[in-house]
Amino acid sequence: MIPEAREVHLSRKDRKVLEACCRSPVTLQRDLKRARIVLLAADGRSTRSIAKEVGVQPRIVSLWRHRYADHGLEGLQDKPRPGKQPIYTKTTDKRILKLLDKPPPQGFARWTGPLLAEALGDVDVQYVWRFLRSHKIDLVARKSWCESNDPNFTAKAADVVGLYVAPPAKAIVLCVDEKPSIQALERAQGYLKLPNGRALTGQSHDYKRHGTTTLFAALEVATGKIIATYSKRRRRVEFLDFMNSVTAAFPNRKLHVILDNLNTHKKNEDWLKAHPNVQFHFTPTSASWLNQVEVWFSILQGQSLSGTSFTSLKQLQEHIDTYVNAYNDRAEPFVWTKKKVRQRRFKGRRITQL
Repeated sequence: MIPEAREVHLSRKDRKVLEACCRSPVTLQRDLKRARIVLLAADGRSTRSIAKEVGVQPRIVSLWRHRYADHGLEGLQDKPRPGKQPIYTKTTDKRILKLLDKPPPQGFARWTGPLLAEALGDVDVQYVWRFLRSHKIDLVARKSWCESNDPNFTAKAADVVGLYVAPPAKAIVLCVDEKPSIQALERAQGYLKLPNGRALTGQSHDYKRHGTTTLFAALEVATGKIIATYSKRRRRVEFLDFMNSVTAAFPNRKLHVILDNLNTHKKNEDWLKAHPNVQFHFTPTSASWLNQVEVWFSILQGQSLSGTSFTSLKQLQEHIDTYVNAYNDRAEPFVWTKKKVRQRRFKGRRITQL
């Protein structure tokens, strides 16, 4: 049953607005129909005739006649709708974050989306993934860190960094360390053409071992040049033999040698007494990365050793010697850019970082 038709009286202002709405090419169809219904109703047309002309049901015409008569132009707008209540709320988000602070189930190394959803019980795995993405939480990516428990960390770090930033006048600063167990591996190498036409360089998975060697290296901080030698082992005697060759390379010069806390580097007082021009400086415990020769070892691995093949230990050593010579020809000193030593709270402890 159609309600009794309401009379519609338009003001000049409302009529101009509705007519402009009908003329506009960007007016939505729903708004256009509502405007035409009100304009025709104001002209005295019946509900059924308006419905036939506009192409809607008579009850729709009656609805908008009543809405305009009661509320004016505002009545032609859609009323706010409550919509569907969200299934998951901030409480759900807090539950996910709280669960991430707990260890994963036994037998698993880390949490995954399905494991989180299973542990929560009432949360879909797709929502878990959306939540993790929105909070930029990566369950797979891992970063490592090292905490130093050395009570003299700041003093030792300042001593080492001070040698980098402001080395003593007329003295040589050297960074010394060993790269042990470098393997001479023989692998088949070459280019591999894939079915899609792409060519890749690579090596075979299987290999043949031809022994290992230990590389002793000293980096001169002022120039970036390297002194290197080899040994089968890395005992104290091999370390002191290398130091003898280093002191021979800088006769009558004061040497400041930066070392890590390997046991063979310490308790060498007798050797130091025999070489009064040499002074050892040790990096803090668990902070051997302060030794710049570690940076060079990384460069050596990336530029010279990775992806290579050797048929003998001698070939490996000759290969490294050739690289060292080429590196020394274009060597430049590393530049220390960090200016402040700061401390920050980490897992309830105070640790020092550079």
